[in-house]
Amino acid sequence: MEQELLDGRVLVKVGDLTKEDVDAIVNAANSGLMGGGGVDGAIHRAGGRAILDECKRIRETDWPEGLPTGRAVITTGGDLKARHVIHTVGPVWSGRPGKDEQLASCYTESLRLAADQGLRTIAFPAISTGIYHFPKDRAARVASAAVKAFLEENDSIEQVRFVFFSEGDARTFLENSGF
Repeated sequence: MEQELLDGRVLVKVGDLTKEDVDAIVNAANSGLMGGGGVDGAIHRAGGRAILDECKRIRETDWPEGLPTGRAVITTGGDLKARHVIHTVGPVWSGRPGKDEQLASCYTESLRLAADQGLRTIAFPAISTGIYHFPKDRAARVASAAVKAFLEENDSIEQVRFVFFSEGDARTFLENSGF
């Protein structure tokens, strides 16, 4: 399953994020930046030691207490096809106010960092919709609005990919996105 939106600037697809041939993939990281389960663990395993080494340096120098929710940092892609990994920490769903804004910030900060680095293509997972339990339909609305707003103001990013693990998740995204 693959669908282009916004004249090809957005691509929604089912696949393996770690195999995307883009300038950067986005890691739905935990604040410790040391790998973990889900997308985070898959990226660290596929990308190799170089990613972890850079994450350790970031923790030692810039974020000793851990990366805050909604912020983003960039590392090498290591052994991945993607040259870089942008790590962002999504919010844990609780229904409390501010969670939508934190999730939107994950997308906006990742895109801003990619643009600042001169990157042209970026691939996202469904941030916070796994173990962090953010409702998938709501996350689709938040993510699509954040990406659409960024792309309207910035033409340096040529393509944003949303890469889903399952067709059901991709369908949920398409049915609820604002593209």
